[in-house]
Amino acid sequence: MELLLGLLLGVIGVIGILSLLLLSFAIYYDLSRSKIPSGFDSPLKLRVIHWTVIMVVLVGKCLELLGICRQVAFIRFLQIFWNPRVDPSLSAKDLHFDGVPVRVYQPKAPSAGPRKGFMFFHGGAGMIGSIDCYQDVCSKIAKETDSVVVSVGYRLSPEHLPPAQYKDCLAATIHLIQNAASHGVDPSKIIVGGDSAGGNYATVVAQKLVERSDLPKLRAQVLIYGTSQAMDLNMPSYQQNGSMPPMFRESVAYFGMNYIGKDTSLAGKLLKGSHVPDSMRLKYGKWVSPDNIPERFKVRGYKQVPLAPYEPEVYRQLSETLEDDFSCLFAEDSVIQKLPETLTVSCEYDVLRDDTLLYKKRLEDNGVKVSWFHVENGFHGVLNLFDAGVFTVPAAIELMDRIIDFVKNL
Repeated sequence: MELLLGLLLGVIGVIGILSLLLLSFAIYYDLSRSKIPSGFDSPLKLRVIHWTVIMVVLVGKCLELLGICRQVAFIRFLQIFWNPRVDPSLSAKDLHFDGVPVRVYQPKAPSAGPRKGFMFFHGGAGMIGSIDCYQDVCSKIAKETDSVVVSVGYRLSPEHLPPAQYKDCLAATIHLIQNAASHGVDPSKIIVGGDSAGGNYATVVAQKLVERSDLPKLRAQVLIYGTSQAMDLNMPSYQQNGSMPPMFRESVAYFGMNYIGKDTSLAGKLLKGSHVPDSMRLKYGKWVSPDNIPERFKVRGYKQVPLAPYEPEVYRQLSETLEDDFSCLFAEDSVIQKLPETLTVSCEYDVLRDDTLLYKKRLEDNGVKVSWFHVENGFHGVLNLFDAGVFTVPAAIELMDRIIDFVKNL
């Protein structure tokens, strides 16, 4: 018994030492690599969150190198422990829409008529994130807007490479439109939306549906700091926020390569822009231009960096990143003009801020009604911190309130 107790204490001691070393490295890495601007109002909370992210990513990578499990599988495993409760005023049902797993949140109180429907696509770089992780977000929207919210559990990469993700989101959305009555939803009041990668999928779904004359038109789209282009990763926001946690400029390219199943050594080529053919530079340069970014967003520093010389072999391997179902900014005007009323959300301290600003301008230039909310103290992923206990930040609450107001007023 004493021997077993001694072994147990020894194991606990080793785990404690390893954990301390891991935390020390995370703190060192964060302090030496990240740069949080002096104007940001929650630096300590963000740093602690970043330390946690670094530790999770590092442990996952070690497990992958040891052949125990893939890094992404470890991160997904930890997500199991983040599963907020459903608000008691709502019912939540796990169903399948055209084979795609969904969770339908519906107010229990009777309604005078059909409700609005909100298709929500979660973030997570297309590789992590889940219905469970976004239960608090979807519950809040359903409760406060008296809407039916459908959270979509699309397939994840790298097991299912793109375009599987947006196709699942599209299939689930079409199913709701066609079966709206059975869920108490008005088919003319269906909204698509999501954050980060989910914002990109919402954009693509809305674009794909404009040509479906056999279906009612979408009522609106809610695009929360999503990606819109993979042509120029040297826009002002990439330079200003390239070292802003929790998502660095290099991380965008690195995880982007993992997402599309390519060698991560290509990340550097993507960052330089050598994957973009000269013909595309001419065609899309008018949309992907710092001239389309208001001057107020350049005051924190910006130096124009031209794209690197075109390399055909790099384009051959990364051509899908420039297709309009990936770089949704590149959709034709004839598609953009038919898009529904839109809420776009950008965050000041997000590398993807300018992707939102570029897409916002394209919508406005094509006559689409746009409501824009800029989160002055926001950073990438901030939405998930609207109700996170001690890690709750005012910017997240402000963002959630704006989303709710937009949906309620449709």
